[in-house]
Amino acid sequence: MGVAAGIGSIVATLALDIHPSGWDVDEPFSQAVVEEVSTGKAHASIVVGYLTVGLLLFLAAAWRRHVEPRALASTAARVVPLALTAAAGALSLGYGWRGAFGLYTGSEEGAFDTEGLYILFVLNDFGAYIGYLGVTVAAAAVVWMSLRERLVSRWIGVFSILPILPVVITVGAFGLPGFPGVVSGLWLIVAFAGLAFGRSPINR
Repeated sequence: MGVAAGIGSIVATLALDIHPSGWDVDEPFSQAVVEEVSTGKAHASIVVGYLTVGLLLFLAAAWRRHVEPRALASTAARVVPLALTAAAGALSLGYGWRGAFGLYTGSEEGAFDTEGLYILFVLNDFGAYIGYLGVTVAAAAVVWMSLRERLVSRWIGVFSILPILPVVITVGAFGLPGFPGVVSGLWLIVAFAGLAFGRSPINR
């Protein structure tokens, strides 16, 4: 389930990103950008994104059922499903804004003027990326479970550091909020494949 959520994350957030590829990176965004955004991408993003939200919630429930009873003394083990649930809630908004943009530039075109659509575009700049901060927190909890509590294979703990570092650096140095959405999908795929098929102590 974690692997499926990771794949959904990559597709919904990165592959279906609505920033127009033809826009000159040296030119500031203006209201004209709303004419360049793909309505189809925005629509597809909310569909795949909402499926991913559902998978994150089922993943959180599965973790509580299968992992928490084997790690009764671990606070970090309880943080993981809480963080995944927080991510799912935030991403409901992020992907919802993408769907709304697709709606108001597609079948409901004309419901908002260009200024209104531009505001929605700005919300979408990081909207589907910020919500993955919860997954970053889950990765940090897995690091603790691995390297401190020895409940998860060491290689998973070491790998889980990798998506945390760029988030800490980009937020601390630049205030950039969106990097969790760039790295979370890969972390979900690798970490949960390792947990499902590996030999972590919590699996024994």
